[in-house]
Amino acid sequence: MICSLASAIFPLAISARGTLGFSLGARRPDHTCKTTADYEADFDALRTKAGSTIVRTYSVIDINVPEYKCETAATILPAAMSKDFKVILGLGADTQEHYESEKAALEPVLSSKFAPYVYALVTGSESLYRNVSAQELLPRIRDTKETFGRRVPRIGTVDSWNKFQDGTADDILTSGVPTFLMVNAFGYWQERKITDATETYLDDLQQAFSHIQDIVGLDTIEIWNGETGWPGDGGSNHGNAEASTLNEEAFFKTGVCAALAWGINVFYFEAFDESWKPKSTGKNGKQGDETHWGAFTDSRTPKFSLSC
Repeated sequence: MICSLASAIFPLAISARGTLGFSLGARRPDHTCKTTADYEADFDALRTKAGSTIVRTYSVIDINVPEYKCETAATILPAAMSKDFKVILGLGADTQEHYESEKAALEPVLSSKFAPYVYALVTGSESLYRNVSAQELLPRIRDTKETFGRRVPRIGTVDSWNKFQDGTADDILTSGVPTFLMVNAFGYWQERKITDATETYLDDLQQAFSHIQDIVGLDTIEIWNGETGWPGDGGSNHGNAEASTLNEEAFFKTGVCAALAWGINVFYFEAFDESWKPKSTGKNGKQGDETHWGAFTDSRTPKFSLSC
């Protein structure tokens, strides 16, 4: 049933199985910064329990807890080298000042020793969704490519599926600058019941992928699903989307596994619960819990089988 659905939505998708990666936070459960040894333990769990050897991060320096600024890139890359993992490094880029600070922090880290373990650099994380214009973001992506492109061949950005589908990102797509894109899509954030979530998720990806194909083709830019997931027990409901570990497992087994089977590379959000996170306030003014999105608990125990 799910494979038939994926076949209908992605008739031109490649037949080789996709790669499963995980979004990875920079902090321990007590909100202090992870060490290289922590990342090594993360990688061991992901390889052993999920068969995964690639992760993505969100910033070079994590400043979410001001008193504990985490040097994410400098700490994770030695672990990637020791455990033979690949990392997609994110550079914050919602403002020019933030981007410049991220670039400056990355420069001394991205040595010839560590560069082979960096799969891609992505400038901005849903910046267009957060109302940064394509005209503002594009020069930062271009600067990343000019600065680091000889060391890391894949350079691009990541944003919500609808910002690729509705033309918001067209100036970036047609610039010839990005060689790598990540498209985020969640049935959960579309407020779908778990029974409808997979169809919504795959359809959203299809709309984004089709628009990119219409604009620049799919053979010039490598595209991944940059985020998808579902909150487990203790998370917040969102409209008809109910948080539970049973629903999280159901979405993984149907949505994520269907995308992988159809050759789509998927980053699951996220690897481990982040119990340090405070309540967040959405655009509707309501507070929500974001501490239970992990496929694993914060002690690195899988919540369910991560096989397809």
